[in-house]
Amino acid sequence: MWIFAYLNHQVPRTRKEIFETLVKGLQRLEYRGYDSAGVAVDGPNKTSTDSNNNYIRLIKKKGKVKALDEELHKNNSLDLEEELSTHFGLAHTRWATHGEPSALNSHPQRSDKNNEFVVIHNGIITNYKELKEYLITKGYEFESETDTEVIPKLLKYVYDNRENDKVTFSTLVERVIQQLEGAFALVFKSQHYPGDAVATRRGSPLLIGVRSEHELLTEQIPIQYNSGELRSSPRLLPHSLHECLISAAIIEHTNKVLYLEDDDVAVVTGGKLSIHRINRQAGEDPVRAIQTLQMEMQQIMKGNFDAFMQKEIFEQPESVVNTMRGRICFETNRVLLGGLKDHLKEIKRCRRLIVIGCGTSFHAAVATRQMLEELTELPVMVELASDFLDRNTPVFRDDVCFFISQSGETADTLMALRYCKERGALTAGITNTVGSSICRETDCGVHVNAGPEIGVASTKAYTSQFVALIMFGLMMSEDRLSLQKRRLEIIEGLKVLPDLIKNVLSLDKKIKDIAQELYEQRSLLVMGRGYNYATCLEGALKIKEITYMHSEGILAGELKHGPLALIDKHMPVIMIIMRDACYIKCQNALQQVTARSGRPIIICSQDDSDVMKNAYQTIELPHTVDCLQGILSVIPLQLLSFHLAVMRGYDVDCPRNLAKSVTVE
Repeated sequence: MWIFAYLNHQVPRTRKEIFETLVKGLQRLEYRGYDSAGVAVDGPNKTSTDSNNNYIRLIKKKGKVKALDEELHKNNSLDLEEELSTHFGLAHTRWATHGEPSALNSHPQRSDKNNEFVVIHNGIITNYKELKEYLITKGYEFESETDTEVIPKLLKYVYDNRENDKVTFSTLVERVIQQLEGAFALVFKSQHYPGDAVATRRGSPLLIGVRSEHELLTEQIPIQYNSGELRSSPRLLPHSLHECLISAAIIEHTNKVLYLEDDDVAVVTGGKLSIHRINRQAGEDPVRAIQTLQMEMQQIMKGNFDAFMQKEIFEQPESVVNTMRGRICFETNRVLLGGLKDHLKEIKRCRRLIVIGCGTSFHAAVATRQMLEELTELPVMVELASDFLDRNTPVFRDDVCFFISQSGETADTLMALRYCKERGALTAGITNTVGSSICRETDCGVHVNAGPEIGVASTKAYTSQFVALIMFGLMMSEDRLSLQKRRLEIIEGLKVLPDLIKNVLSLDKKIKDIAQELYEQRSLLVMGRGYNYATCLEGALKIKEITYMHSEGILAGELKHGPLALIDKHMPVIMIIMRDACYIKCQNALQQVTARSGRPIIICSQDDSDVMKNAYQTIELPHTVDCLQGILSVIPLQLLSFHLAVMRGYDVDCPRNLAKSVTVE
């Protein structure tokens, strides 16, 4: 689910221009999985002769944004050329969690048939059943299967039972969110408060972009509390603005943004922006800073590539350089991660490292665990966030917990972070999104600097997370004399890594030919061990995500404990066999496969004739340090999954049933 809202205050815009802004906002988010779309705009009630533009029109369609756009422009009851001095519009793409994809279940959701209150929502309301049952007893009728519908109906209930007519829109929203459990980013619109915008969040990301004809008087917005307390000079509040955008897809409109914290309520009324909270917590920052984004439009465009995923695979020579830039000095062999340096002594004294993530981020942890154990000489636990929470895993004050997430908003990882903080552990984040929840809630961390990753299937973020964890190990071992030779070997490997990645990318044509042989298969095994086991897991995940082919990453040491039963001449097998400590063991597994008439496609080191003579096909990679080899060996599998998906006719960037940032459990 993804939300976008646009308010123009005393800046005349035609309804057509407003529609174009809303639709383009959704299209900027279209790379993320969704199944329906909708908007809420001001306009006359088509079932009434009343021409009052305060009436809220809902236009919703199952399918892609293009279908919604066509519906907007062919709607005869809306004058597209009418100029509106002030207007607040909502837009939403929905990824179904409660109820099938349909126009009725899509957002915005409404309070009643008169559309008195409408809301767009990203996240999940876990206590919606209890709220729904209560509201039904009060006479409210529900029309959708969504969890979201309880929110506008609860808002109307609170409005209908308000103590007087002076109760503000923001106060109503504050009362509503106190009753909600779960994760949400919400934007509200109401006929009773025309031209007003209210937005809030808890556990889901939300940012506000501001644009004004005049220079902003300050880069900070003080918070107003229900008690009337104002933690800064009143003359700075509120901020006058002419246009306001609520979403992540705002860079083409403004680079001035404000990140909301959990339970912030942002209000725009009369063209003035203010932030409200119910109570002030101890140690809480009493202001919200307006930040300037450095991202440019061309960074989120496909360029000459057919898909964002393809573009991001080929960006990896640059993205790994950006991850290392300013952190590794190859002249002095020094490694310094600025976000961790103030806590380095505490980390070195810890009892163990716990590295937590989901999906691809978890695989980055698996890929580097062996190296971290070697360089830190600490016990290293690698955990799937959901399983970590299910087990109520013991965590202690002398543990250090790393949380890996491309978006920094992954719900399971975020809950694991809060679980560990409650138990006194030092927490560190490894994310690709500045200002994300994990960034803000951890004690320290590393921004991987991979650049915007648009494709749902993560590629360059994985290799940048991999490099960031390697750099952490190098920083931890700088004063270990016994490890200096090993450190220098790894640093030299990192120095030439971008060029080696370019060499691997040059194999794209050969990998496409292999995909041509495999695309009609129904299953695929990916096998390896040691440093390359994580590559098997990650490669198999990529194939599952975007080709919908069953694929399984298998630890080669487990081959004879069950998976060997699957091997015959019809079962495609990819084996990763590199010249490292597991080389002989992997050759033994290869012999077992070929003895069962298997036809392995082998990812191996260049000029490895011993392995190549037993291969059906080979993908030869340049050799590097063993702990970095996984960065090179995963790229052929990324490319293979891309080509398989294209040949099967699937949308590479928007795989079914998936979303880029998983903000629900």
